[in-house]
Amino acid sequence: MPQLQRLAVTAAQICDRKIDLTREQQHYLNRVLRLQGGDRFIAMDGRGHWWLAVLEVRETGLIASITQEIAINRELPVEVTLMAALPKGNGFDEVVRQATELGVASIVPVTSDRTLLKPSDQKVDRWRRIAAEAAEQSERQIVPTISEPVSFDVAVKDCGQKYRFICVARGDNRHLWDCLVGFVPPQFRAATGAPPLQRGEQDGGELSIVIAVGPEGGWTEGEVKRAIEFDFEPVSLGSRILRAVTAPIVALSLVGAAFEKC
Repeated sequence: MPQLQRLAVTAAQICDRKIDLTREQQHYLNRVLRLQGGDRFIAMDGRGHWWLAVLEVRETGLIASITQEIAINRELPVEVTLMAALPKGNGFDEVVRQATELGVASIVPVTSDRTLLKPSDQKVDRWRRIAAEAAEQSERQIVPTISEPVSFDVAVKDCGQKYRFICVARGDNRHLWDCLVGFVPPQFRAATGAPPLQRGEQDGGELSIVIAVGPEGGWTEGEVKRAIEFDFEPVSLGSRILRAVTAPIVALSLVGAAFEKC
């Protein structure tokens, strides 16, 4: 199939194999992408489904007809939640964009002891739009969920993932890579040099993990202590001190390196 433009739609827009395009989507397809009646594009609902669609011109505007569903698998074999403290300025825009490109399933914006930004509802809407655009660009099957910002204490307390890591810049902690390779299937474990799984660890199958990354200046000692109380393991991302907008990308790149070949 030739490379086609992609458009994120909602499930509510689809009825009887027709897509009810919004005015913004019609403008984007017709005026920005220069598509005309009869041209094809890919519609994605952000929940794992892709469809081949054909643009149609009606008196009331443009609609699209679904011709077939496209079977595709572009997602990581692990569900990753990024719990990220909000950096200053517009830095979180890039965190959302690049985390989406790297395969994150959900993002939890966190206000911490050292957080300066107090996000508005408009900021959250913007992050969700950025995630949708990045999912289109990177040919993701899903659009990551962007939660409403919560305090660090609430985030760690309500965390539902079994495997929980908090990135700490200093200290004698295990490297995140050494933790991740313990989860990959046997056929890939030999290539990574990972030791055998311990009794009770999951080998293969669907995993869900959360990685918490701090703000400028890092997590406070109190925050790390509270995370440990809720079964988070402190981990290292290496010997260098990373910026708040760089650390999430490094952490998610390690996830991709460990699981992409699975």
